[in-house]
Amino acid sequence: MTAHPIKLILGFLLVTLIWSTTPLAIKWSSDGPTFIFGVSARMTIGMVLLILIAMIKRVPVPFHRQALLTYFAAGMGIYGAMLSVYWGAQYIQSGFISVLFGLTPILTGILAYFMLQERSWTFPRVLGVLLGLAGLVFMFSQSIDFGSDAIYGIAAVLLAVTLHSLSAVSVKKIHGNLSSMSVTTGGMLVATPVYIVTWIVLDGHLPEAIPQKALWSILYLGVIATTIGFNAYFYMLKHMTTSQVALLTLITPMMALWFGQIFNGETIALSAWFGTGLILFGMTVYQWPCIFVPVWLRRRK
Repeated sequence: MTAHPIKLILGFLLVTLIWSTTPLAIKWSSDGPTFIFGVSARMTIGMVLLILIAMIKRVPVPFHRQALLTYFAAGMGIYGAMLSVYWGAQYIQSGFISVLFGLTPILTGILAYFMLQERSWTFPRVLGVLLGLAGLVFMFSQSIDFGSDAIYGIAAVLLAVTLHSLSAVSVKKIHGNLSSMSVTTGGMLVATPVYIVTWIVLDGHLPEAIPQKALWSILYLGVIATTIGFNAYFYMLKHMTTSQVALLTLITPMMALWFGQIFNGETIALSAWFGTGLILFGMTVYQWPCIFVPVWLRRRK
């Protein structure tokens, strides 16, 4: 079934806003409680809400072999990628989490080329992605104030990018013909129990008090980012190519940096705006290559 263009546009805008604010909310959710409590509480809230919504709307969550494989692939990203991000957020600025996730189109495109035979890597699109990546590199080199332990955060988020990309391509490859709600609920049913076990092993203690900012951040992440954001993401993943969905991570870094600067006092150099411009230009070249790449060159390549 073909998705309505308006729904895809709204889904794209919604996921962009949620993904732009998620890094800062992750940072705040661990301000008091441990990072593993923050992510486990978020996922538990999200799973309960998803089950209730699925029951109310009578959304089927089948358990045949293909469905289970889809849930496992989705759960791999929900658990592995998010756990890595939460751990890494202790060592780097919130905006930089989203900047590193801007590498997703490159890795996703490579994986999709080999696993899905998606032939989206034409010359103009490669040029667009490289321009976007150049913008990310510029922002990385000019605007981020690193601490001595930043390397741990960088490595953790890069691991998250890898797991997220592999999860997206795997869900697309299995093609379980499931609704986005079914995939989200099934993936959460896989990931959340593992989160709870991880919390018991690594922490196992409920915080005596949760600061108000951390509490609201956990609720936002559980209700909005998980319940709504994951649904919108898997809906887009079903009706768009993985490379198109991954382009979200070329838009959200600049927005996340702005949110971090405005609401969390994170220092960003003026040169970051140049990197932002490169990202936007790369996005435009990727989506509308005919504007910038001559017809004869596109045909030749």
